[in-house]
Amino acid sequence: MMTVNEVSKLTGVSIRALQYYDKIGLLRPTRYTQSGYRLYDDTALETLQQILLFRELEFPLKEIKEIISRPDFDRKMALEQQIKLLTMKKERLENLIGFAREIQLKGVKTMDFSVFDTKKIDEYARQAKEQWGNTTEYKEFEQKYAGRDKEEERAVAEKLMQIFAEFGRLKECKPESDAVRRQVKKLQDYITQHYYQCSEETLYGLGQMYADGGEFTVNIDREGGEGTAKFTAEAIRVYCGR
Repeated sequence: MMTVNEVSKLTGVSIRALQYYDKIGLLRPTRYTQSGYRLYDDTALETLQQILLFRELEFPLKEIKEIISRPDFDRKMALEQQIKLLTMKKERLENLIGFAREIQLKGVKTMDFSVFDTKKIDEYARQAKEQWGNTTEYKEFEQKYAGRDKEEERAVAEKLMQIFAEFGRLKECKPESDAVRRQVKKLQDYITQHYYQCSEETLYGLGQMYADGGEFTVNIDREGGEGTAKFTAEAIRVYCGR
């Protein structure tokens, strides 16, 4: 665990910014000490890395929060697209530097403004945003999310993690057992009620992400014990008949 001061020194993000991220629900501390000091674990730092990458790509904080708060946020896909966008920005900067040096050495001979064109980057960014957020599920999630205050948002997230904790207590049961099937149905209904319509296809996709070894896996296993994420994914697979 790291204190807010240690995180600030490690990342270069000011303490005031970290406090603000907590206030708006963008980056919650892992826990608070009895004295009220914020503490962050490795998973929180991974989330901060995602936030900073989106900030480098000039995403507003509101959009970042909406993207990374989605239950089906695919961190690996987002990272691949972030790398692509950053690479495109790097190439554009290199072209601009070359253009400036040419002017420095030779002077302006032609009115060439092509290096200032950002259409290619803008188009890829638009496509990436569509993949992150322009879906029926996301629009439904966005509507429900917008109607919640900070405490309601926290309560919804905590209840979701309680459901995963219940999966952890069922790990000794077979995935095809009635008790486990009821728990999967409970998860599906909860997502539909609080996030978006969770069809069996959507549910199956979520299950695959839960066991993918990323942030979902870490958080679910933290709540339900080691192996809970994989057990949940298998239970969902059986429930969906895959």
